[in-house]
Amino acid sequence: MNDVMAVVYTSKDDLTLRELTSQRAVAAIPVAGRYRIIDFTLSNLVNSSVRNVGIIAQKNYHSLMDHIGSGKEWDLHTRNNGLFILPPYLTRENGGEYTGVVDALRANFDYLRRSQQKYVIVTNSDFIMNTSYEPMIKKHIESGADITLMYKKVAPTDLDYSSSSSHTHAFLNVAEDGTVTDMEVNPNAASYDNLFIDVLVMKRTLLIHIIDQAISHGAKSLEADVLYPYIVSRALNITGYEMHGYYRRIETIKSYFNFNLDLLNYDVRKELFVDRPVYTKTRDEVPAIYREGAQVRNSLVADGCVIEGSVENCILFRGVQVKRGAKLKNCIIMQDTDVEEFVELENVILDKDVTVRSHGRMIGERMYPIVIGKGVTL
Repeated sequence: MNDVMAVVYTSKDDLTLRELTSQRAVAAIPVAGRYRIIDFTLSNLVNSSVRNVGIIAQKNYHSLMDHIGSGKEWDLHTRNNGLFILPPYLTRENGGEYTGVVDALRANFDYLRRSQQKYVIVTNSDFIMNTSYEPMIKKHIESGADITLMYKKVAPTDLDYSSSSSHTHAFLNVAEDGTVTDMEVNPNAASYDNLFIDVLVMKRTLLIHIIDQAISHGAKSLEADVLYPYIVSRALNITGYEMHGYYRRIETIKSYFNFNLDLLNYDVRKELFVDRPVYTKTRDEVPAIYREGAQVRNSLVADGCVIEGSVENCILFRGVQVKRGAKLKNCIIMQDTDVEEFVELENVILDKDVTVRSHGRMIGERMYPIVIGKGVTL
């Protein structure tokens, strides 16, 4: 797909993700023992042969830039096209944050104009899925549609709502011929089960035109102010493309916690990692060490870990140490964290470089896990 580029919108820190986004963008949150959320977004694009990728960054993007680097791990460090980090344009009124996708795209018109590709994929980076966009692009071209929206059928229980969340939930009514005939934005009770998953494709020149028109009319929301008027007026031919497979949007602590524990299910791991590779920044480590007395059940343990205690239903990132007598259950322990002797943890998320002193005890609820921020000593 040499005639397709991509623009990736990275969400700003969200109150619903609490300590996990106090020092990093949502896209840079560590997941699955060795990855970041952005790895899935970039891998989807690279596996679809997209080689011109612009990442729209907002404040707290240093961790994201450190992880992505030159894009070498995704083979995006080429002379022509490649990976482009688009930092926020700071003004007195703008403190490094955009009001939404529309504002972010308008601020990066120069990048869009100098790109040569005919088509553009616009995608968010706060969800986990492993897919190829090639069938969607092919269908978009063959159908003659102006815009194609990717959606997934969901049940109300699949979504995590929070009163403090800034996320938009848009549901589509898709006719038998694939035409999108209606859109509901943030309904209390959705009439449709087709969730727009923040991925769309259109011509690059059309994107520039409709965003310019939207900004001139004071539009802020891509869904409510831009797409919805075009859908109901039929001014543009907007079609839907259904995504099949595992999908989870990371918008609350609960959804983050549940996704990681989902990976303890072999079928989920197979769906996410077998058919198409997920690339990430490499870090060479020695294999995990299980010392005498270690007990590990139904857990994912990354390289560099040293286990002396009991670990059950947990995700351990690289370099985690679990000392003698410690008991961990239903926990997500991030990189280089030290759990000392006779500590008891259940339903807990520990960020990077946390130290839990000997004989500490934290018991959370599965629906409301305890979260400890980066670099804290308890």
